[in-house]
Amino acid sequence: MAIGSKELTPVELDTFEDERLVDELRKAKEELFNLRFQAATGQLETHGRLRAVKRDISRIYTIIRERELGIRATPVAEVVPAKAAKKTKKKDAAAEAASDTETEEAK
Repeated sequence: MAIGSKELTPVELDTFEDERLVDELRKAKEELFNLRFQAATGQLETHGRLRAVKRDISRIYTIIRERELGIRATPVAEVVPAKAAKKTKKKDAAAEAASDTETEEAK
């Protein structure tokens, strides 16, 4: 991809959930509005950015539509294993207990 945002590649957009795609679309539309406003007032320095943002918007719309039609798969939300969640709770509890004893000793 020669033109467009380096952060919004089609491969990366495939990993986004629908809500995040809609959020990215909103951000891109806001940026396009601001760029058009700057162009109208003569303050825009990089005119290529207009084209890049338009392509990003089109790319996002394409992915959303392909998901609606079933052409692209919607990513599955990652599930944290129960064992990993329990370990972190134990570590957090141990850290809290250690900080509580340090606070009491300081008094």
